[in-house]
Amino acid sequence: MFAHYEMKIFSGSAHPELARRICDSIYQPLGDSTSVSFSDGESKVRINEDIRGRDVFLVQPTSGPANQHIMELLIMVDAVRRASAARITAVIPYFGYARQDRKDRPRVPITAKLVANLLTAAGVNRVLTMDLHAQQIQGFFDIQVDHLYARPVMLRYLRAKPDLDPLVVCSPDVGGLKMGEAYSQALGVGLATVAKRRKSDTEVDPLYLIGEVKDRNVFLIDDLTSTAGTLTSAARICKEHGAKHVFAGVSHAVLGELGYQRLRDSEITELITTNSTPIAPPPGSKVEVLCIASLLGEAIKRIHNDESISSLFEH
Repeated sequence: MFAHYEMKIFSGSAHPELARRICDSIYQPLGDSTSVSFSDGESKVRINEDIRGRDVFLVQPTSGPANQHIMELLIMVDAVRRASAARITAVIPYFGYARQDRKDRPRVPITAKLVANLLTAAGVNRVLTMDLHAQQIQGFFDIQVDHLYARPVMLRYLRAKPDLDPLVVCSPDVGGLKMGEAYSQALGVGLATVAKRRKSDTEVDPLYLIGEVKDRNVFLIDDLTSTAGTLTSAARICKEHGAKHVFAGVSHAVLGELGYQRLRDSEITELITTNSTPIAPPPGSKVEVLCIASLLGEAIKRIHNDESISSLFEH
């Protein structure tokens, strides 16, 4: 339906480097736009080229400062809609507020649903995202959501890594078992999990390990880390049960100073993540960043051409 319209890709201020790499991967120019903040914090966006009747993709992960980047994305959508774009796709590699996806106590919001409502109300026709913290968030939208996985990029890196055998995949908590199972099946290795109890937003208490890790290398896999508390606690209990080396992988690393410090002091040999958010690991941080630009670029190209993206899940 939209393949005969011209494609236009624009970037907000959240991650322009990723937007440029996406454009390079599919040989498309990055659209000309301006995003500025006034002294009082208000955002202003201007699209500096004609987009009437175009198929527009807006690249903006909603990582920190999440409120600013979400608001800027909404303003970009409004600007593009008022400029008569044929279709607007929000490319949100990292979907902020995804951890607030349910009412786990009285009188709290479901903020992930609120953000979905805001995007739809602003005029987004379609969303492209990756490794949502909770897959049911797709159902919060009344528009099409294309949900990618970083798994093909992660698996390519792991398979090229020498001396990983024997390997076991481990989920750092029971909630991540489904993700862990997908990796264990793809790699043809065993699966383990750590049961934990959360003490606070930054601290977890690992209770016990289910599965065999003795004399094996362990690959801990999760969708997201910010303080590295869950990963480092799981790595410690794996080493206590005789694991040789512990590697970790997360689709989204929104690490602060506490997270980097914990990684440096932990049993984790290497943390593998993606550039779904801007990340510049300090020296000695043990963090390896993989690029997802080609994955997102191929998905954008297929969406534009009305082609299936399901083959991008294969590995």
